[in-house]
Amino acid sequence: MLDKPARGKTCEAVQGLVQESKDLMQDFTDFEAFDAAVIAAQQSVEHDEISRYGTLRTWAAHLGMKKAVKLLVQTLQEEKKTYEV
Repeated sequence: MLDKPARGKTCEAVQGLVQESKDLMQDFTDFEAFDAAVIAAQQSVEHDEISRYGTLRTWAAHLGMKKAVKLLVQTLQEEKKTYEV
């Protein structure tokens, strides 16, 4: 849509959330609360993704990019669904 190739960029905040998740899961390996730790870790990453996609959707709407808005709304709904699991 933008006539530019897709590209990725390493995000230190997300890397920090992933590491925090790994640490949390290691702390609970031998406890019944392990499942809850896994869910908490995943929700922290999903929350970040929801925030980012919501921001992108808003920017796209302000720029009049209707196709992008539609795709970002779909992605945002998927992320929210994953967060709720």
